Amino acid sequence: MSNAEREPAALRCGAEAGGTADRAEVLSARDVPLGGPRAMTVRRTLPQRARTLIGAWCFVDHYGPDDVSESGGMDVAPHPHIGLQTVSWLFSGEIEHRDSLGSHAFVRPGELNLMTGGHGIAHSEVSTSATTVLHGVQLWVALPDAHRNADRDFQHYVPTPVRVDGAEVRVFLGTLAGSVSPVRTFSPLLGAELVVEPRATITLTVDAAFEHGLLVDQGQVLMAGTTLHPAELGYLGPGHTTLTLTNESDTPARVVLIGGTPFGEEIIMWWNFIGRSHQDIAQARSDWTTGTRFGEVKGYDGDPLPAPELPSVPLKPRGRAR
Repeated sequence: MSNAEREPAALRCGAEAGGTADRAEVLSARDVPLGGPRAMTVRRTLPQRARTLIGAWCFVDHYGPDDVSESGGMDVAPHPHIGLQTVSWLFSGEIEHRDSLGSHAFVRPGELNLMTGGHGIAHSEVSTSATTVLHGVQLWVALPDAHRNADRDFQHYVPTPVRVDGAEVRVFLGTLAGSVSPVRTFSPLLGAELVVEPRATITLTVDAAFEHGLLVDQGQVLMAGTTLHPAELGYLGPGHTTLTLTNESDTPARVVLIGGTPFGEEIIMWWNFIGRSHQDIAQARSDWTTGTRFGEVKGYDGDPLPAPELPSVPLKPRGRAR
């Protein structure tokens, strides 16, 4: 998915005065138009000024449920990526994916599509005619410096739902509740969808070396003494061996749990690129504009997205919040 917005949002810490080691920070969403002239609107919780990363997760967009007869659905023309992996996960609808590796695949509910754009890849995303309601998340993972020029890659995986007392869990990356995803990543990561029964409380064993983020799609969920509302992303730092969640709603709550070891590198995120220096970004933009490096996305009916102009001042790297 193309990132058409570059201004960070505000942070609401904790339920009252602020997040602590035992209470969650709350990252509030902001509305962002994506995809050029046929833009759709998403709710973005990461990155923002106070927090750039959760593990290697560096980008969280949440969209829908959108009636495509009114919104027009998703139509994101071919656009480039470097230095990252894209993670596509749907709750409803269907998206057609094409990329310059030659992949032609569909994103469907409960199925992971993960694309690696290390040295450079381009792709398009279009909701299909079978879609009536479009609803899901688009996530990015920053590649560590040693792997940020990795080859293009595309992986598809359908996790088997796992029942725990009070919830159903689908683990699409990493390990949780006894379920292990085989999908390859370049740093330790966790990604899972959880549907928690009304008024249920669940406790999950988690890696104490990880920091975690919990995005609420529907319902009202208590995590670490903090109530999270739909479209909010709760953050917990490392040091927790268990994670307890309570659905405070009378209907099922759906959340996406992400996590990873703290990312010890500074990055620059601009448009659809992740680099380490202004020159990395400028070179990627030039390569996209001149038609080199990224390859061709075949089968999309339309022109690729043009790159925006670089800012007049040099881009500066940012790291995780301390």
